[in-house]
Amino acid sequence: MAAVLGSFAAPREAEALTEQPSAPDRPTLLANLRLFNGIDRRLQEGVNILVSGNKIEALPRAGETVSDARVVDCGGRLVMPGLIDAHWHSTLCGITQLEAMTADIGYVNLVAARVAEHTLMRGFTTVRDASGPAFALKQAIDRGIVNGPRIYPSGAMISQTSGHGDFRMRYEIPKGETTPLSHFEIVGAAVIGDGVPEVLRRVREQLMLGATQIKLAGGGGVASAYDPLDSIQYTESELGAAVQAAADWGTYVMIHTYTPAAIQRAIRAGVKSIEHGQLADEETAKMMADEGIWWSLQPFLADGDANMHADPQARGLQQEVAAGTIRAYELSKKYKVKTAWGTDILFSPRNLPGHARQLAKLAPRFYDPLEILSIATGINGELVGLCGPRNSYDGAVGIIAPGALADILVADGDPTRSLDFLTDPEANLRLIMKDGRIYKDTLR
Repeated sequence: MAAVLGSFAAPREAEALTEQPSAPDRPTLLANLRLFNGIDRRLQEGVNILVSGNKIEALPRAGETVSDARVVDCGGRLVMPGLIDAHWHSTLCGITQLEAMTADIGYVNLVAARVAEHTLMRGFTTVRDASGPAFALKQAIDRGIVNGPRIYPSGAMISQTSGHGDFRMRYEIPKGETTPLSHFEIVGAAVIGDGVPEVLRRVREQLMLGATQIKLAGGGGVASAYDPLDSIQYTESELGAAVQAAADWGTYVMIHTYTPAAIQRAIRAGVKSIEHGQLADEETAKMMADEGIWWSLQPFLADGDANMHADPQARGLQQEVAAGTIRAYELSKKYKVKTAWGTDILFSPRNLPGHARQLAKLAPRFYDPLEILSIATGINGELVGLCGPRNSYDGAVGIIAPGALADILVADGDPTRSLDFLTDPEANLRLIMKDGRIYKDTLR
């Protein structure tokens, strides 16, 4: 056991948790800046940003007097929205897979709380959690007990037997009528449901707990032990039942899958967001575009940012997916699919410091810098808002506009040339604001 743990050991981010900063007692005016608003793929000058409470109140002209406001001189620096990771695992990114399968849930939550603060300090003010027991962490962040990004939780990933979310041991098979739930199910990382009635139950359970969207496993994976990558999971009727149950609560289903057949089945069933999909072909990409489906892509390139796997077979599957990743980005641009960006850092704590590198490295290989930056801000913000009435936050995210939530970064960097400045947040992120509260300020 010690040898196995040692093979995955990684230095963890060690700073202690800090108190939430106080809410400002008067409006804040950010002045002397170059603005990237998360929507327009250009920088604006001659405009300031007025923040009142937790929202952006106005974008007054530079030089316009605003009474009773605290003025923050940005020194001509870049000002942009907080970053959004559309495929994040708040409670599973900072631990190894062995820890996830064996550790006490209290330990998992304590690690997740520390990781959440570091995620925020890397400039990520919002995440869409793509499965895991994140409800308590979200509550703690929202109440100011822990600092971290705003979380849109999916709760447990819902999987068929032998699917991507089935992490039982072989000795736990077969499951009897009175067999206890597996550890992964007990802690809320994943849950198994077979057949329409059971799928409906599992979806409704996650909605009851506070899921803003539902995550299904619709095909094989790299990290799971039993399901071949090319396997198709859940029948169309099972998928359709999950979609209907989510729609009845005003929200949608996101689905883990890679292959054309699995993606097309999910689309026919009404799924709104395809997670991964790196093995999609032209027909499938065109179908996504025609149906207005979101393609949540991650830069799986089998490089130094890849999730860690001890199993040689899993590493082989990573190489297959990496080859498909290049083609997937090409297809998403060719057919103008609505494309989101996320990292899916999972069971790989050593990869956390390089979080933003997985954004920066996409430019200029696949995107112009401002194009991919708009995906990681305004476009991702549009995706997380797809949960409609299940959204517990009262404003738009990912944009700098009147009425939007005041999630703002002030940075040393020029996103018209490169996003490399984001890879060193300690040096280059000079101010981090979330919900109008300033968590970091090195401008003065």
